Amino acid sequence: MRICTAEPRDLAKLLAFREEAAAWLSHLGTDQWQKPYPADKLLATIEAGWVFMVRDGDDTAATITLTPEAEEGLWDAEELREPSLFINKLTVARTHAGQDLGGRLLNWAGDRACRAGVQWLRLDAWTTNTALQTYYLRHGFEYVRTVSQGVAVNGGPRVSGWLAQRAAHPAEHGFTDETAAPDRAA
Repeated sequence: MRICTAEPRDLAKLLAFREEAAAWLSHLGTDQWQKPYPADKLLATIEAGWVFMVRDGDDTAATITLTPEAEEGLWDAEELREPSLFINKLTVARTHAGQDLGGRLLNWAGDRACRAGVQWLRLDAWTTNTALQTYYLRHGFEYVRTVSQGVAVNGGPRVSGWLAQRAAHPAEHGFTDETAAPDRAA
């Protein structure tokens, strides 16, 4: 499997990928991702070079967004001064479930963060999805806090405010990495 940077032509595939994940999450009993994701917002992150796709032949097996920008209102001023990369929208295709692709992507993100010279790999997870929170804890993340007050960037109530982090460090991930080398943090 190889990991590559998403391109604007991947937008429809990534939106469909998210819809598949939302349907699966609904089946599990969570309301996570039940609102359609704005295509223009996803396109902006693709064009910024922050969206990555794991490809297995011609199939998209997984995706992750790794950004230097934190969502507003989650991390405090002191935390924002610490060099960090932020994980968003980690998704694995149901056809590729059970292969620890998510764990491998977390390792890839941590390795990439380390090579970029940042200290932390951070994420926010859906506040009511305790299975997802447990998943991240099993993969070495430490719980920071839950931000439940306030309004999310998209104007709705905050629903994704369970915060966790782990130190960025070199890690094996097993992907052929076709992405550009990350810039060193300033």
